[in-house]
Amino acid sequence: MNSLPIDALPLDAVQTNKLQTVVSGLTPQQLQWVSGYAAGLAAAGGQSAAPVGAQLAGNDNKLTILYGSQTGNGEALAQALAQQAAVQGFTAAAISLADYKPANLKRESFLTFVISTHGEGDPPDDAELFYEFLMSKKAPQLPQLKYSVLALGDSSYVNFCSTGREFDARLNELGAERFEALIECDLDYDDAARGWSERVVAGLPDLLGAADAAAVPLLRAVESVSSYDKSKPFPAEILVNQKITGGASGKDVRHIELSIEGSGLSYEPGDSLAVVVSNPPPLVDALLSELGLDGATAVTVREESAKLRDVLQQSLEITAVNLAFLRGWAAVAESDELSALLATADQDALTEFVDNHQIIDVVQRYPTSVGAQNFVDMLRRLSPRSYSISSSLAANPDEVHLTVAEVRYEAFGTEHWGAASTHLVDRLQEGDTVPVYIERNTRFRLPQAAIPVVMIGPGTGVAPFRAFVEERAEQGAGGDNWLFFGDRNMDSDFLYQLEWQRHLKQGNLKRLDVAFSRDQRQKIYVQDRIRENAAELYRWIERGAAIYVCGDAKHMAGDVNDALIEVLVSHGGLERDAAVQELKVMRTQGRYQRDVY
Repeated sequence: MNSLPIDALPLDAVQTNKLQTVVSGLTPQQLQWVSGYAAGLAAAGGQSAAPVGAQLAGNDNKLTILYGSQTGNGEALAQALAQQAAVQGFTAAAISLADYKPANLKRESFLTFVISTHGEGDPPDDAELFYEFLMSKKAPQLPQLKYSVLALGDSSYVNFCSTGREFDARLNELGAERFEALIECDLDYDDAARGWSERVVAGLPDLLGAADAAAVPLLRAVESVSSYDKSKPFPAEILVNQKITGGASGKDVRHIELSIEGSGLSYEPGDSLAVVVSNPPPLVDALLSELGLDGATAVTVREESAKLRDVLQQSLEITAVNLAFLRGWAAVAESDELSALLATADQDALTEFVDNHQIIDVVQRYPTSVGAQNFVDMLRRLSPRSYSISSSLAANPDEVHLTVAEVRYEAFGTEHWGAASTHLVDRLQEGDTVPVYIERNTRFRLPQAAIPVVMIGPGTGVAPFRAFVEERAEQGAGGDNWLFFGDRNMDSDFLYQLEWQRHLKQGNLKRLDVAFSRDQRQKIYVQDRIRENAAELYRWIERGAAIYVCGDAKHMAGDVNDALIEVLVSHGGLERDAAVQELKVMRTQGRYQRDVY
């Protein structure tokens, strides 16, 4: 919080200092709750309202909201639910599963879980150890517990919301009782999550045995100053859209700078920028042609009428395949082959199909006639795309930078496009605007300034580490920084090469190890460089270094994890199982953080 002039507040200097100390470091949601608490005190004429977190009617029970979140969405929903409950005077605490002691489960009376599924059915990093405990024989019987689970996922993955399902089933198996049914949320989770939260809060008086809720002054948040968020994105101007790969590269990677001047938006290294995009016009044309539909046909989406072409371009997902669409298309196309694929126990085959097909591929492979309204009813909403921010706000005031690789490729005899990347790379020029908002990721944060940092980010996975190094340079941080970067060719794919060389010269980077896989006969990747430098890397770990990984989840993240396990085995003297466990402990401690996708 910036220093406020004394004469700007009806407080003396001591009170002003106390106020600044109290609110320093609070999130916007926490600040909003504090404002509501203060408003409640004012409404009570200065008399003490219910203490923060006080129980209703003297009841000793409370609502604990446990969350497991890979990108921050689950944490935001958990914090919002805690705020809604607290504003009604209930005791409520949102706690990361990384910070929760599993032994406390048997002492809980009421729990809600907000839990995401990461990658191909894995729990998020901060929930990994709790997940192992819950699924093990160590988990206690929980007949006293009432619970509800909100599961977050992406139906483009075969194991959609599987972690949430497993939590729900296991808790029930241990004797706990659901007070709200499991809710499974896709990327477009707002309405489902809001309804679940409202039902949970509405049921708290009965659950907590507090029928006389009116006995406690209810705290209500005052309206906050209007800000830009998911419901109201900011139109950011494109300042720079520069290709940063060479002419010989097989990839088109752009460095994009956007202005957020006047928005009031702020971010920290590790956060992401969500970009509201539209679908490629050539893909819309091809889809309409393949379906034999007129783009001027009126359809209804979320009770609003619009032209089919407009909703396909602006509102609905027509690139990534998801399970709901596949089931719907299998039914209308009456395809035995597609139905059998969906029913198969061969999850790998289904995953491969989903990963390698777009909507138009499915339509072409299993042709049928379908009405315009029936077709749009099968599609989910077009979600904003999130990109790791590649700048430090301290180093670039009023700006946010992205590192974007264009997705454009040939498949099944036709050209394919990524919705977001082609929107940013091909259809936006300097001076154009694009709607954006900040997505916070508190699970991917820099450590204290004196702690060494190891960053592993091949390809565009290097984006957040550009922000990390800029921020540490601005801070004058004393901790050493070590970057592992990899790509195909040094001459054409060395992203931000001059910047890294400058940081090395200035001492902002202590070490830089690179791996260019196609520059020699035998391919070399970042995990190979980790193994080559295992002794030195282990010395950094012994010094308390924090390790960060960003990039591809399907292959790179697992390969890097295996290499780190080998480092702990070969130089830490651990057995493999112990090394695996050590990395999990490092995750819960924030010393091993991953932003993988």
